[in-house]
Amino acid sequence: MAAKKEISAGGVVFRKQGEQLEIQLITDRYGKVSLAKGKMELGETIEQTALREIREETGLNGRIIQHVDMIAYTYQHPEFGEVDKEVHYYLVEALDGVLQAQIEEIKGVAWHTPEEAWRLQRQGGYDNNDVILSKALSMLGINV
Repeated sequence: MAAKKEISAGGVVFRKQGEQLEIQLITDRYGKVSLAKGKMELGETIEQTALREIREETGLNGRIIQHVDMIAYTYQHPEFGEVDKEVHYYLVEALDGVLQAQIEEIKGVAWHTPEEAWRLQRQGGYDNNDVILSKALSMLGINV
């Protein structure tokens, strides 16, 4: 039997506060530093999924600047067995909204300087997000 396929999308969200660039990180339900993301719903494009998930999880509306990368992995689902998962990440500029964590899904959301975001990701994030955050920061002209 072929593995079930699951597609998720999210983003590295940034904003400019005066001259200071800030990066948004979430704390997921497991207490890990992460990026806003979630599963694609029927009829959505991957880009629509990314923007919807960011809005739902963080309260912010964003604009996609460009695709950062895609992570692919396989995991065991208790009901469906083996699942092939793709997670697409975009560089997203925050436009408006009120920063507020969707407590049903995540524990927190906050803005950080790029350097602080990188440090937090390296210390308490998922290893496969290192390359995503590093590439996104590079797209913003920041090398870590």
